[in-house]
Amino acid sequence: MAAKAKKKAAVIEAPIGERYEELKRMLTERQREIMNEVQGKIRDVRAEGADKDHEVLDPGETSEVDIQEDIEFALIQMKAETLNKINEALARLEEGTYGNCFECGEEIAQPRLRALPFAVRCKDCEEAREMAQQRERIQARRGSASLGFDMRG
Repeated sequence: MAAKAKKKAAVIEAPIGERYEELKRMLTERQREIMNEVQGKIRDVRAEGADKDHEVLDPGETSEVDIQEDIEFALIQMKAETLNKINEALARLEEGTYGNCFECGEEIAQPRLRALPFAVRCKDCEEAREMAQQRERIQARRGSASLGFDMRG
């Protein structure tokens, strides 16, 4: 157990340096951008809701408004999920585990982290994971197709 504590202590000391500062700055900027976007969308939805109280809409217009509201809600939800991932990434940064691949432990390339700041796998491991998922989906489809043939037999 003492070995685990030593290892964890070494990991916590790791986030000092240029890379840490750049990653933290990148994550906090992205966090701030998304929070502003979400708050702006919420303000817009509230303002539109207040304006709609005085409007009389026919069923077609109501349906269109409902669809638009559903889209706005979905966008807010997606931004909120992204914000949660960024918050998790910031927590990993403070722990000293951010920027390392969950699979192989290697450092995730800086360009990948800039493009996807909450990435948890390096490019190679993510591609391998996606290929494995694709194979599973193909096998599942083949399995369900073969069930259809078995039932006809």
